[in-house]
Amino acid sequence: MRAMYRTTAKLRSGLVTMGDLRLPYLEALGIDVWRERGAAAETIPVAARVARDDRGPAAKVAHDPGLAAGISDEIVATLDWDALRAAVSTCTRCSLHASRKQTVFGVGDINARLLVVGEAPGADEDRIGEPFVGRAGQLLNAMLRAIGLARESVFIANILKCRPPGNRDPKTEESQACSRFLNRQIALLQPQAVLALGRISAQWLLRSELPVGRLRGQMQTLDPWGLPLVVSYHPAYLLRSPAAKARAWQDLLLVRELLNRD
Repeated sequence: MRAMYRTTAKLRSGLVTMGDLRLPYLEALGIDVWRERGAAAETIPVAARVARDDRGPAAKVAHDPGLAAGISDEIVATLDWDALRAAVSTCTRCSLHASRKQTVFGVGDINARLLVVGEAPGADEDRIGEPFVGRAGQLLNAMLRAIGLARESVFIANILKCRPPGNRDPKTEESQACSRFLNRQIALLQPQAVLALGRISAQWLLRSELPVGRLRGQMQTLDPWGLPLVVSYHPAYLLRSPAAKARAWQDLLLVRELLNRD
């Protein structure tokens, strides 16, 4: 009530206008705002307004996550971990937000040497808010332990942060809308190696249409960061096709080799 009274008092005194209160929301949506300066008016672009904010875009989003839904790719590329999580949680950039229970940001050590990337949340992930849970998650944990890594020591994320209905494959426009968040996670993390699990993840990250069988078994390069990337089978596929586990083990050995490099 005190804060409301102070704001009301400022409005009455002319120190703050309704346009000023609305300005951050308009900026977040990418709408240029007209402001009076003497007898003339000026247009203040969103980017310029962000640059003039002493708190910076990361602090703005963390302070008011509601601003995150419409922020530009350029601003996303400046966010820290907390602000990025807030941006993901309020994103409405594609239609998947309408059916999700919650977003699945990712989990693990933000200083991890290994980034594991899957395709999209399933029903369990959507309910819990964490990637790779259930039987597939248990198998992934075992795979990581086999090369001396605990789940908590890596960072695990997906191409999509929201579950596609019926666990269908992600649509291209959904992956495009969500990729800015994964790109920022990669930039913040700067891992020593990346493990792409499954066709969707591998093809999207490598911009390739080759099947997993053609992409795995060798070191790939994740551009534009120049990071070493290994492709392997999704744990859900390995549960259905146990014979592929031997090939997946070879992929894990390649990951271990990359992590052991100086």
